[in-house]
Amino acid sequence: MCDKIWCRSQNSVVQPLLTDLYQITMAYAYWKNGKMKDYAVFDLFFRKNPFHGEFTIFAGLEECLKFLDKFHYSNSDIEYLKSTMPASVEPEFFNFLQNTTAKDVTLYAIEEGSVVFPRVPLLRVEGPLIMVQLLETTLLNLINYASLMATNAARYRMVAGKAVSLLEFGLRRAQGPDGGLRASKYSYIGGFDGTSNVLAGKLFHIPVNGTHAHAYITSYTSFSDLQIKTLIHKHTGEQQDLLELSCQYRINIAADLGAMVSEASDGELAALVSYAIAFPDGFMALVDTYDVKSVEASAKQQANVTGRNLTNKLLTNGSNKSPRNGAKNSPIISDEPTWSPKGGLLRHGELGELFVRSGLLNFCAVALALNDLGYKAVGIRIDSGDLAYLSQVAREIFQRIAKRFELSWFAKLTIVASNDINEETIVSLNEQNHRIDCFGIGTHLVTCQKQPALGCVYKLVEINGQPRIKLSQEVGKVTMPGRKTAYRLYGMDGHALIDLLQRVDEEPPRVGEKVLCRHPFEESKRAYVIPTRVEFLHKMYWKDGQILQKLPTLVETRNRVQESLGTLRNDIKRNLNPTPYKVSVSDDLYNFIHDLWLQNAPIGELS
Repeated sequence: MCDKIWCRSQNSVVQPLLTDLYQITMAYAYWKNGKMKDYAVFDLFFRKNPFHGEFTIFAGLEECLKFLDKFHYSNSDIEYLKSTMPASVEPEFFNFLQNTTAKDVTLYAIEEGSVVFPRVPLLRVEGPLIMVQLLETTLLNLINYASLMATNAARYRMVAGKAVSLLEFGLRRAQGPDGGLRASKYSYIGGFDGTSNVLAGKLFHIPVNGTHAHAYITSYTSFSDLQIKTLIHKHTGEQQDLLELSCQYRINIAADLGAMVSEASDGELAALVSYAIAFPDGFMALVDTYDVKSVEASAKQQANVTGRNLTNKLLTNGSNKSPRNGAKNSPIISDEPTWSPKGGLLRHGELGELFVRSGLLNFCAVALALNDLGYKAVGIRIDSGDLAYLSQVAREIFQRIAKRFELSWFAKLTIVASNDINEETIVSLNEQNHRIDCFGIGTHLVTCQKQPALGCVYKLVEINGQPRIKLSQEVGKVTMPGRKTAYRLYGMDGHALIDLLQRVDEEPPRVGEKVLCRHPFEESKRAYVIPTRVEFLHKMYWKDGQILQKLPTLVETRNRVQESLGTLRNDIKRNLNPTPYKVSVSDDLYNFIHDLWLQNAPIGELS
């Protein structure tokens, strides 16, 4: 039925009791009324795209199939239900539950990783009424967050662009352990390149990334904290003093950075040297520990005010003015005053000077020392301040050092930025021409702060061959009855034009033939479409207790997301005021919906 590795990767929390109590009570009421053999059809869909956008990424299908494959009430489940349900519940019902499996369920679905739109069923679930009713809550749970998370990640990928790496750093801010794991998995599907979550890396084979925290830097106070100061040359095997070499380079390049060695933190340099010794081929350093919130550096500033010339610096941006960052990541100033040698509190540009005079100076010194021993540093991470401005400063310094020492790779050192980044932050940074190579994104990504829920629903559309419709005063909540299939119609430019819903017994649309597409509820909205390509969206994934489609790897699903997004016009995908994508129904389905609507809508009476 499934290979052992696939079964083993199932989340043990996902089981039949992961449901709402009313699913069990309804099941008993159905059973008591003899509806065990009633055949039902449910649609799982959503009504509105998330994040003020016009597309959604479908995710969570693989987990749904694992759930069906393992659906079974254990002895302990039955004992618990007996203790929870009213005493009037007949014992035979529990016997019925214990023998219930998903073998009589048939599931149709859109391919995981596809772009999807409101009202188009993501799943069509068919089978015995009691069984498919028991699936509702769990299926919704497995798809709602997965699709929301993958969509959020895909939106970050689009605004960041293909050239920038995206890393998920959200485990510590996620909603619990399972939330953290699912965020890592579905952010990777949505387009992120890696995660800091080690367990997610193990379980899902996602690349893991990480450097060190501010605590690592602050745990070193001076050179005397270094127990090991030497490193073996990568090629010659000669042992050399990395600290001494780093100190020499710090003196050598300080003037190039417009800095003074006395301003730089020795504790920070000691920390960076120790980290470089531990990871000489992977030296990536956090460089803002003593910058924005400066204690040691600001104290040294006050002691070295005399004779300072701060005018000829490598920190100018235009007319010595840094760009405004409208993305809510302005520098955080500590409650204690950080004094400027020019008098008063530090201005915006001077915060950048602190960034250079300690963190960046120390990093460059260690990176150059590593180079002498045959190693290449990876880059820096900035976790505070004006990210656009500081990345420009860092890149300019890297380029200058590369030119001076004839090290072309130094100009291309990686700059990673974190610090509460969201979608709008990246848009703002793009407008400011940042020089960032990689974003580490946590809170806003994994918690989906912009919209915490997708809102998928699970609605009965047919029972024993009879179509069912749910009416509402809100037209948007009226369901589309009966078994339906979905097609995606493409235009001459290769882009998707429209999604079309039809009744299952209708002839599918054909390439080159005119198709009438109608708005499901507004009579005057209709158009003829002549597709150049027709994609059948719903495939049968589960029947007779078997998975019928080859399940893709995580990487294949990730690639599917980008492929599917590529079929949409840019105006549909844009961040601001996107164009709505059209979802239509066939003429036959339109008439069917409205005839059934009239049959079921009560006729009012006036007197």
